[in-house]
Parts: sequence; structure tokens; C-alpha cells
Amino acid sequence: MKRRKFLGGAAAGAAAVASLASSFPKPALADTQPEVKWRLASSFPKSLDTIFGGADVISKRVAAATDNKFQIRTFAAGELVPGLQVLDAVQNGTVECGHTASYYYVGKDPTFAFDTAVPFGLNARQQNAWMYYGGGLELMREFLSAYNIIQFPAGNTGAQMGGWFRKEINTIDDLKGLKFRIGGFAGKVMAKLGVITQQIAGGDIYPALEKGTIDAAEWVGPYDDEKLGFYKVAKYYYYPGWWEGGPQVSLYVNMAQWQSLSPTYQAVLEGAAAEANVKMVAKYDEQNMPALRRLVEAGTILRPFSRAIMEASYRAAFELYDETAVANAKFKKVYDAWRVFREEQYLWFRVAENSFDNFVYAKSAKKS
Repeated sequence: MKRRKFLGGAAAGAAAVASLASSFPKPALADTQPEVKWRLASSFPKSLDTIFGGADVISKRVAAATDNKFQIRTFAAGELVPGLQVLDAVQNGTVECGHTASYYYVGKDPTFAFDTAVPFGLNARQQNAWMYYGGGLELMREFLSAYNIIQFPAGNTGAQMGGWFRKEINTIDDLKGLKFRIGGFAGKVMAKLGVITQQIAGGDIYPALEKGTIDAAEWVGPYDDEKLGFYKVAKYYYYPGWWEGGPQVSLYVNMAQWQSLSPTYQAVLEGAAAEANVKMVAKYDEQNMPALRRLVEAGTILRPFSRAIMEASYRAAFELYDETAVANAKFKKVYDAWRVFREEQYLWFRVAENSFDNFVYAKSAKKS
């Protein structure tokens, strides 16, 4: 009898709590914010779940945070616009936003490269520091305003690999005449070393390598490269990708569309981009080593670039920066600030990070 009374009382209490909860007003967001539907054009194929997945992280977070009132549909490269035309699509308002790598557009202006990566530049943590606190975001937004775009850091791959080659590359002479798929400002550096460079969207690289249209190709790293199947048509896998120490992927938003959003929706979108920025590099870090093991087991031959190639590439890169700064005032403005920040970061990372990393990595190598 007492048990029945207790259960009855508990049920009544639960009903009272539920009734009280239902009487509370809903969050203002649910009632006062308009319905917004956007389209996002990605530069990446859906098969690359980590780099394309950054756009999905953004769209899902925006929807969840707004009770589905702000929805962003994501489209892979080629579904709405080609992968290398995302900038134009956002600038012209064909789509409201895009997820891309800014260095794809260095043909328009080499200054775009700083929003992704430049050779011998910043690692992923340093890129974030520069963007969020070192003045990079302000500089790049000032630059991109001329293209009717506001951008947000929305992903990073971490340091990339140097690419897949049909033959061994031991000396600078081995690079001369090589047809190499390579993106961004790095292509201009490689050209100074005698390489014939081409920029090809991710989904089109494999057939070009398979058919011999190109002799070598770089993309991201083991996890993506395995998915794209490069190891089936080129067996030499070089590292490091000295042109991409911490390449950032950006969310481009059409300026008029951004300004049309309420402050609440703007805050949600900015937070979603920051979430994608963190999660992308974390997933790559977790997935790359298992993928690299599988690639080596499948016959991939892992090779470091020689010291001679690294030194020559470094010299060529900074010669190019100086030449470009003389000819392009926009580039010079960003480069001068970036270079000072880079040197400060290098000094700091040499103190604690590098000392720690070198010690523990050496210990780990002895055990393996």
C-alpha cells in the first residue's frame, strides 16, 4: 500500500514538473529568428570525408544551434560549381557560402596564399595563432573584402606529405621538366626549380596521374591519399610537404548575405566554423598513421626529400616572396606582418615545443 502511494505521488510530481516546464517560455531564438536556407559549395569531393566533412560539421552545428531554422545545404565539388571556382561563386552570389582553400586562387592575386599556407611558413597551431590573435584575420578580411567575401578559418590538415612520384627524386636535376600537380604559391616556387606545375582539383588528380598527363602529384596526406588511390599508379611517397606546414581551409561567406544575418545567426555561424577548424586537424592526426601503415604494406616506398632539395626550395621560396612583394603592394602588406609573426613563433616553438617533441620522439623511436 505504501509503495502504491509512493508511485502515485511520484507520478503526480513528475506530471507537475512537466506541466511547469511546458509553461516556461521557449528560448528567444526559437520564436524570433527567421528561417534561412543557404547553399554551400565545397572545393572537395564527398569521398574525402575529413576535408569535405568540415562543411558538414558547419551545417550540422548551425542547424542544431538554431532549431533547424538556419539551414546550410552542402554540395561537393562539381555539383553546383567546379571545385576551383568556389571563390567566384561566392563573390557573385551564385551561392551564399563556400568551403575552400584560398591558395587555389593565387592566379588572381598571390596574396590569397596567406589564407591557406605558403612554403616554409606556419604549422597548424601557428596558423591559428596568426589568424585569431596575430592580425592575420584582419589582414585577410581586408584583402577579401574587395571580392565581396568575409572568411573564417574552418579547417586545417596539419603538415602535409610531399606527394607521389613515379620515379625517385634525389637531386634538383631530377625535378627539372617534371610535370607535377601542386597547388597554391608552391607551384611558383617549384617552377623556379624547373618543374612544370599544374593545379588540378582533388577529384581529377588520379586519372591525370594514371594516364601520364602528370608525373607526380601532391594532395594532403596518407588518409586522403589512400582514398584517392595514388599508391596504385605512383609508388614513391615523399615528405615533408614543405609548402604546407599547416594549411588552413576557409569558410567564404558572401558579404551581403553575411550582413543580412541577425547577430545571433552570425555568432552561430562563426562558432560552427571554429568547431570545424578544430575537428578537421584532430581527425587527420588520428587517421593518418594507420593509413600510412596500410600504404607501406601495399608497397609504397616512403622517402624524405634530400637536404639539397629542401635547401634549394627554401632559397627559391624566399626569393619569390621578395620579388612578389616588390611588384604587389597587397602581398607586401600581408607578407611583412606575417614574416615578423613567423619569426616570433619560431623562437617560441624552439624553446618548449621543439625541445619536448625531439626528446619524446627520439625515445619512442628507440622502442620501436
